[in-house]
Amino acid sequence: MISFVWAEDKNHVIGINGHLPWKLPNDMRQFKDVTMNHPIVMGRKTFESFPNGPLPKRLNIVISRNPDYQVPKGVVLISDKEQLKNFVKADDEVMVIGGAGIFKLFEKDVDRLYLTRIDHEFDGDTKMVDLDYSQFELVEKKEGIMDKNNIYPHTFETYQKVN
Repeated sequence: MISFVWAEDKNHVIGINGHLPWKLPNDMRQFKDVTMNHPIVMGRKTFESFPNGPLPKRLNIVISRNPDYQVPKGVVLISDKEQLKNFVKADDEVMVIGGAGIFKLFEKDVDRLYLTRIDHEFDGDTKMVDLDYSQFELVEKKEGIMDKNNIYPHTFETYQKVN
């Protein structure tokens, strides 16, 4: 199963200069809870945005067109999505975490969406791929708690593809 995990603002912005445009610890916690112990798939730029290297307790899989791109030990490098099946089990929930080009690559394959919707507008240079939400059913929606560290209104939404 392929799942997308991401946060976006009111205008579907997901990034600026290779980073998130916001600081939202609740979203980081949600991301960790959802992806922990699952394979995560990302592009090179997303991988390089991690300040502490590969994310622990998850198989980190990087997709790059550059076969000479160097990844640390324990990180898998693939050049196309067809190679993914060589590194994950058929019953794994594979978490696609970005960036925009990788979401586009898996757009037709996605089964589940984990979206943090931030009710604010940010400057950004990267937007989420246009998903056809008519193919999905909202199965869970939870209001995020605002506090001094989480200053933007946000909701956590989970969608499942309908057949």
